[in-house]
Amino acid sequence: MLNALPDRIEPSSTFQAAWNRVFGARPVPGGHPEGLRAAWMATPLGPAVAAATPAGLCFLEFSDGQRLERQVAGLERRFRAPIAAGDSEPLALLRRELDEYFAGRRRSFSVPLVYPGTPFQVRVWDTLRSIPYGQTRSYTEVARAIGAARAVRAVGHANGRNRISVVIPCHRVLNQGGRLGGFGGWLWRKERLLALEQGQAVL
Repeated sequence: MLNALPDRIEPSSTFQAAWNRVFGARPVPGGHPEGLRAAWMATPLGPAVAAATPAGLCFLEFSDGQRLERQVAGLERRFRAPIAAGDSEPLALLRRELDEYFAGRRRSFSVPLVYPGTPFQVRVWDTLRSIPYGQTRSYTEVARAIGAARAVRAVGHANGRNRISVVIPCHRVLNQGGRLGGFGGWLWRKERLLALEQGQAVL
């Protein structure tokens, strides 16, 4: 049985106020060739913040007003580029594909991705992308898949550093014995994502 949902999963006034505070006064960096665009995506599990470079999606995480400012600041440090609210081709494609995913009509994503990291992190994230829809893996199995069977703890750390939730499906990695383990978007969301991929209703 799925655990009860939180009382509110729609965009709250706190989130909307934070979004306006972070992006309201920011000029769109149109003249910056590496400028990032950010948009929030409405999902059945609450608002998710997405960001993209001109080359592809680089960030997707569930958010709230308290986390938003830290998330945006971290993105600007990571990519050393300005970020402003706005749409782009990768974000428009993501919005369509997320809608299809949550409606149960999409099992994989075609939106281009940008996910810089250490060589080890990228190997882990590439392996996460290979986990089929509706299936799960343990951290031990992921470590073995990348040829680093003893690096289970490091795999867990890399999994937690994934910045593109859902599309790079870190929610499909479980602790030994099938326990949910950690998830940056809160465990109840991980539970709902796994249930969705098993054909159950999200809400």
